[in-house]
Amino acid sequence: MVIKDYLKRYKFTYFLIKRIRKYQYVYLPYFITISIFNIRRLLRVMRFARNSTYEKLREIKNIHKGERCFIVATGPSLKIEDLEKLKNEVTFSMNSICLAFDETDWRPTYYGIQDQAVYKKFKKEIEKLNAKCTFIADVIWEQNNIPENYYIYPLNLLNHEIHHEKYNAKFSDNAFSAVYDGYSITYSLIQMAVYMGFNDIYLIGADCNYSNDMKHHFKEYGHVDPGFSLARDKMISAYKEAKKYADKRNIKIYNSTRGGFLEVFERVDFDELLEQNKQELIVL
Repeated sequence: MVIKDYLKRYKFTYFLIKRIRKYQYVYLPYFITISIFNIRRLLRVMRFARNSTYEKLREIKNIHKGERCFIVATGPSLKIEDLEKLKNEVTFSMNSICLAFDETDWRPTYYGIQDQAVYKKFKKEIEKLNAKCTFIADVIWEQNNIPENYYIYPLNLLNHEIHHEKYNAKFSDNAFSAVYDGYSITYSLIQMAVYMGFNDIYLIGADCNYSNDMKHHFKEYGHVDPGFSLARDKMISAYKEAKKYADKRNIKIYNSTRGGFLEVFERVDFDELLEQNKQELIVL
């Protein structure tokens, strides 16, 4: 304390030392991690370093070109009836959606997960899931024995690694190169959907609601993100990047969630949308 009190008399020196310490213990490990990630990515994309871990991703690029899909998030507004209505749609879902399977025979076409703790909770359920592709972030793959049929993607933990004064969100249209964290697996799956060629992407259950009552999911399962108080702002900053990218390329991202705090994307009424689609099928 004596040294600290002494340094405080010299405000500029004290400020400078604090900044150096912050860089040394917080920013430096982050920049080293990102640099290593980018070098590996460059070598992989340029085909200098063939890594079979990610190769399957190359097979699904643009396989749904021009189609529409629904990304089913697990916010508190999601209902089992919503899942029933999506049986004829191409869907992505994630994480705790497994908890709905004893109430519906709907299953997501594609499933994704990137949180280590959540993966451990639902590992057995995920192994039983008969999805066309199960997308697993490489941060999970590196620490677990992952089945060979899973699709491993390179996750850049941009918004989880460090608290940014201005959230440093990015968007990727090349999942083989990188998928950027937006503080939500939903954001990662939007990037995956774009990579696979979908032109109309509808979100449901994407509440962005991280209230203090801890009711953050359609079915609670005891998982709380340590940084949940910052989650909404981080997610919305990322979603803005997704919209910016989509608008430039005539890709439509809609929010069909009931309520919630996500106002970045144009809202559509989920029930009306599915009813309209049903009527069109009847006419055909």
